[in-house]
Amino acid sequence: MRKRTQELLNQLNDLKKNTLINIMQIQFIFLSNQLDTLIAKMPINSKIFQPFGFLHGGATIILAESVGSSISFINIINEKKNNFNVFSIEISTNHIRSIKIRKGILFAKAKIFHKGSILHFIQVHIYDEKENLISFCKLTNIIIPKK
Repeated sequence: MRKRTQELLNQLNDLKKNTLINIMQIQFIFLSNQLDTLIAKMPINSKIFQPFGFLHGGATIILAESVGSSISFINIINEKKNNFNVFSIEISTNHIRSIKIRKGILFAKAKIFHKGSILHFIQVHIYDEKENLISFCKLTNIIIPKK
């Protein structure tokens, strides 16, 4: 199964070309064998800070939505639902800790806690390299047929 998860991770990283995910330098680094947990990382740099020198909440949300929608995508691909799309229809984020200008890495750990045929509910924790919780998010994805 590990070979399959590595193939799926490679597919995710290949799909990000010419997208916001690529601009934000998000890299998918871990997928559980059960396909219920996906981890991505994003560098902390001055480009993702707001004018007052703190991490921009929008950058955190981009990371959360990217990893949260990607885990739904992986699951529909695995279920051979190639004629379906994934769209995030709701995201809720609580920012717990701020980050002042510095370099480092943010990680996002997405876990599916409900996988229905139409809706996926995802929990995403954003943390730094010292495993300090920065934000936690709840994401709802809808799975709809391609037209």
